[in-house]
Amino acid sequence: MSAFCFRKLICQATRNEMNCLRRYFGLLLAQTMIKTTLPQLRPISFARRASMTIRIRAFSSSGDAAEEEKGTPERKKKKDDPSARTFGSIGRKIPHRLIHVISESGEDLGTMHRADVIRIMDERGLKLVPVRENADTPVYQLMTGKQIHEEQLKHREMKKAKPKTGPTQIKELTFSVAIAKHDLETKRKQIQLWLEKKHHVRITVQKGSTDDGTDKQQILDRIVDSMPETATFVSKPKLIKDGKAMMCVLRPTSEKELHEYKQKQKRETLKDVSPSDKESGLVETSSSMVLRKGEEIN
Repeated sequence: MSAFCFRKLICQATRNEMNCLRRYFGLLLAQTMIKTTLPQLRPISFARRASMTIRIRAFSSSGDAAEEEKGTPERKKKKDDPSARTFGSIGRKIPHRLIHVISESGEDLGTMHRADVIRIMDERGLKLVPVRENADTPVYQLMTGKQIHEEQLKHREMKKAKPKTGPTQIKELTFSVAIAKHDLETKRKQIQLWLEKKHHVRITVQKGSTDDGTDKQQILDRIVDSMPETATFVSKPKLIKDGKAMMCVLRPTSEKELHEYKQKQKRETLKDVSPSDKESGLVETSSSMVLRKGEEIN
């Protein structure tokens, strides 16, 4: 019993000693912090700031729209070119509520709701293709996959056959009037190659040591006469540089001009044939027909 009481006293004494140490060291720590931090602090002066005025305007959708139109320039909308679109199905997302429908066989089904059109597509296994979307009632056609593929091939062929519109390229060629025949033939082939590619060719024939204007004219006429089905004049030959050179511009012949040239050649060949040649030709044709009939009978 005495041992227990002694042990209890020792524990109480150690506890009191620990509390005293905590208080002492805590006080020392607080004093050191005050000494180190307070000199660094400076008095803070609070200055009054000038008042800011914020302008607030009432909300108005019309005013905002007008100001936006004035502030930002209108963007030009790209024109919807139907020829630039690719021919194909639009799927099941029909943008219009009511559409005019044509069947796969070309039958007019009239104006239908898009839900009914989707039902027909599912029942028959067809696809919907736009024909005239900008009409008052947009026109669409039901087609099979094979029909769509055939139409796409037709559109590609038409696009390839359509001539490309663009700036015409002008090629230039210059040579002397005293050019050799072989070199002139080489130049002529080069001109023909450019004309076949739908280019224009500017030819300049310069004056040689001994020549006159007629010689230049003859060379240019000789070049054009050598390819009548390919070239024709854009501008007739004319003297330039005070008569020291002659210049002309050639272009490829059009289909109409080519057809007229062929008709003219036929008329000239018929005029050249004499009446006796015509009669002999008729006799020969009639005799050959009689011989053929005799062979068939035998």
